[in-house]
Amino acid sequence: MYLSSCYSPSSSSSSVLRACRFRFASSFSPLRSSQPPPRVAVSKASVGYHRSLSLSSALRSHRCSVPRWSFGVGSRSPVSLRAQIRTSSPVLERFERRIATMAAEHPFGGILSGLPKPGGGEFGKFYSLPALNDPRIEKLPYSIRILLESAIRNCDNFQVTKEDVEKIVDWEKSAPKQVEIPFKPARVLLQDFTGVPAVVDLASMREAIKDLGSDPDKINPLVPVDLVIDHSVQVDVARSENAVQANMDLEFKRNNERFAFLKWGSTAFRNMLVVPPGSGIVHQVNLEYLGRVVFNSDGILYPDSVVGTDSHTTMIDGLGVAGWGVGGIEAEATMLGQPMSMVLPGVVGFKLSGKLRDGVTATDLVLTVTQMLRKHGVVGKFVEFYGEGMGQLSLADRATIANMSPEYGATMGFFPVDHVTLQYLKLTGRSDETVAMIEAYLRANKLFVDYNEPQQERVYSSYLELDLTDVEPSVSGPKRPHDRVTIKDMKVDWHSCLDNKVGFKGFAVPKEQQEKVVNFTFHGQPAELRHGSVVIAAITSCTNTSNPSVMLGAGLVAKKACELGLEVKPWVKTSLAPGSGVVTKYLLESGLQKYLNQQGFNIVGYGCTTCIGNSGDLDDSVASAISDNDLVAAAVLSGNRNFEGRVHPLTRANYLASPPLVVAYALAGTVDIDFEKEPIGIGKGGKSVYFKDIWPTSQEIAEVVQSSVLPDMFKSTYEAITKGNNLWNELTVPSSSLYAWNSSSTYIHKPPYFSGMTMDPPGPRGVKDAYCLLLFGDSITTDHISPAGSIHKDSPAAKFLIEHGVDRRDFNSYGSRRGNDEVMARGTFANIRIVNKLLNGEVGPKTIHIPTGEKLYVYDAAMRYASAGQDTIVIAGAEYGSGSSRDWAAKGPMLQGVKAVISKSFERIHRSNLVGMGIIPLCFKPGEDADTLGLTGHERYTIDLPSKASDIRPGQDINVTTDTGKSFTCTLRFDTEVELAYFDHGGILQYVIRHLSKQ
Repeated sequence: MYLSSCYSPSSSSSSVLRACRFRFASSFSPLRSSQPPPRVAVSKASVGYHRSLSLSSALRSHRCSVPRWSFGVGSRSPVSLRAQIRTSSPVLERFERRIATMAAEHPFGGILSGLPKPGGGEFGKFYSLPALNDPRIEKLPYSIRILLESAIRNCDNFQVTKEDVEKIVDWEKSAPKQVEIPFKPARVLLQDFTGVPAVVDLASMREAIKDLGSDPDKINPLVPVDLVIDHSVQVDVARSENAVQANMDLEFKRNNERFAFLKWGSTAFRNMLVVPPGSGIVHQVNLEYLGRVVFNSDGILYPDSVVGTDSHTTMIDGLGVAGWGVGGIEAEATMLGQPMSMVLPGVVGFKLSGKLRDGVTATDLVLTVTQMLRKHGVVGKFVEFYGEGMGQLSLADRATIANMSPEYGATMGFFPVDHVTLQYLKLTGRSDETVAMIEAYLRANKLFVDYNEPQQERVYSSYLELDLTDVEPSVSGPKRPHDRVTIKDMKVDWHSCLDNKVGFKGFAVPKEQQEKVVNFTFHGQPAELRHGSVVIAAITSCTNTSNPSVMLGAGLVAKKACELGLEVKPWVKTSLAPGSGVVTKYLLESGLQKYLNQQGFNIVGYGCTTCIGNSGDLDDSVASAISDNDLVAAAVLSGNRNFEGRVHPLTRANYLASPPLVVAYALAGTVDIDFEKEPIGIGKGGKSVYFKDIWPTSQEIAEVVQSSVLPDMFKSTYEAITKGNNLWNELTVPSSSLYAWNSSSTYIHKPPYFSGMTMDPPGPRGVKDAYCLLLFGDSITTDHISPAGSIHKDSPAAKFLIEHGVDRRDFNSYGSRRGNDEVMARGTFANIRIVNKLLNGEVGPKTIHIPTGEKLYVYDAAMRYASAGQDTIVIAGAEYGSGSSRDWAAKGPMLQGVKAVISKSFERIHRSNLVGMGIIPLCFKPGEDADTLGLTGHERYTIDLPSKASDIRPGQDINVTTDTGKSFTCTLRFDTEVELAYFDHGGILQYVIRHLSKQ
């Protein structure tokens, strides 16, 4: 075993110990990383160890077909491993005895404590932080205490060591040193856009491990995995009572093959649950139902924690559950038993005081917080909220703030559990006993905040404070979530955007064209558009649709407008996409849905829709009016992302706003308005109607929330979705453990990542005489790199689909085709708004092939370089890869042949994804970039990387030379020893396959 060969007193260095730990973990990892450590696991007769020793065919062949849904909190693993172990060979019994011996030596067994029930007996046992008797723990942020508990519970001195625990306990001193720690989340969360490629990878990994002569069933999730299908529905039909069913029918027609593939995955892989389409948005389902807050797994209590393949997984932080987004490939490794390697983060303490003024919404608050934290700089950090103002925020308000952590750049925006959390758990149908257990455990383990008691002063890395009274009604835009504009300044800001040069706050519209009016005919009616005309108004996105106050507030705005005689113009594409069926129930209960319908905000489906670019087509007459006259048309949505080209190709100005403001701007028909001075429209009797006339008071909203949002709504909704729907239930899938790839499929295709893979790692590889494929400025998002929206008719991806017999109307979106590497490689850098400096100001998905000077689509240029055996790199500015946690933004460049990315800075998840796909991330030194170094992108670049992994250190200086004689030094952004190990193997998945194959 690896134990005897790598864990010895002489192997004392941190890096050697870490490498040993990961080698050992591959052959000795627990069945679920959320499980308690061995000592208790064995005594409770419930936790076995990974089938990796290949001693039990029963363990290998088991398929968990029992639904894992149980309304409430607790483990959802339906099968006791002990029962399986009893039916297997005597060798396993000897193995179990050996584990029991090792478990008896658990480093922290002495702090295992019982948690008594008030009426006698006990809820279970837990690893007690107070029992450590260490005064440093009292000062730790709550978010760090969760990391500490996980490290203690999982400490085995292999995957997690006492040294790791000490680093976390000593957080105040160790965090500034950027130390590395392992973390084992309790579960993994997926959505279908990111879930399909994850399941594709798992399926192809099974074949790869089989080709290496090992058991394909070793590729199985070892932690609970929930996948919610919410990203596929599009707003094809709007302003119709039949919109939900019509859009779902089209969704299944387009995505039948993808859905069948996911349903196959739910049966082929153990521990994987797929929530069918039409159920809701993943993060709202997580908040209202999947989130446990505290696990009670076989008598062991511990905090819920989750990583997800969607960046807005952070929404669960509002419930006091530690959760954040990771790349798909990192999530896959977590599923397969690898601890996450992370840098122990700094924590920004954000104090809230005061109370929101009347008429100010949670959306206004989160846009203000986003702007503040972006300015402060929180990338790679936790943000923890505290202060007397917390009591003024509902759980839904907190979830709204936590949801937008990616927009302000933090790993988490965390709200510790308090009485407000407990009230929400009861509201959403968790049982009284479950809530009592949660409160008792968190209080006992110093993880509960009681604002009625004196507060122990906690230490934070830095501090911010906001008086809620200072928050003003706001929107953000026109191109970035953190570019906040107060409503009173909106008109002035809009005109400055028209004047400014093209950029995040500019469209460069000539003065003489700014007042242009375009008259056209819409379904036989006269219509007109101007710069700033609203053509899409969407109440959508996990950020707001989980919040009853803003959803019912939107209904009240619609009601008041109807009563005063205002009506949204018919050419505005309006839509309402709730995050769960609960929203529909309380909108109906309140009687407000009928008013939303009258204004065109009919429910169109249960999913992300417009927020991820699934806005559907605009009416041909509207589209022609915009494109033929080069209008800067606007979209207003209650979403979290408004990057250029994301919402719709024809809306160049996109504003994030609260749901009530979405309705208000739809009624006004333009963003070129001062709500304080100008009327929204003309109502009954020719009377001018102003913003103040339709805006509800906070008291009005509170009263309708109190009377309309009921616990039974949550129970009935989530009992119903476990039954699926007819379209989902009718899908038939094979029962094979290996997927039968269809070579002609344009949706699901076996990727080439593991082709020709051997048991020998390829080792580090530098870059020699590489061409610059693309030269970027700042804020290149994952939407720019790998768009999720429509496939342009002239693009390489469109050409591929047409060649494979796909009609243009069936192209669907890039997001829906993430299971096909052929489409996605062609769609990489295909955003129609991308700005590549090699094109000298021209906007679009093309580049210059340096050797010939030809202007080509990026994919075509990349393939030309690849066919000539020439390496390529990408050079970029600051915040490269910001936005969604999109693994295809790393997979695509890898398939195009990109070997390295040099930027001023990286977004956290994207940098990790690049490493996971074997791409070298480098950062310019502070104060330097392509411009200051005089780089044109026409040079050839050589990156001198040591040929041995043992000679590479995280963060070391790397020399880059060019064929023009210029050279410069960059920082190597492998941030941990584990990332170096992944790179040595050619990627994280290759690493996992090789180590599982050795078992």
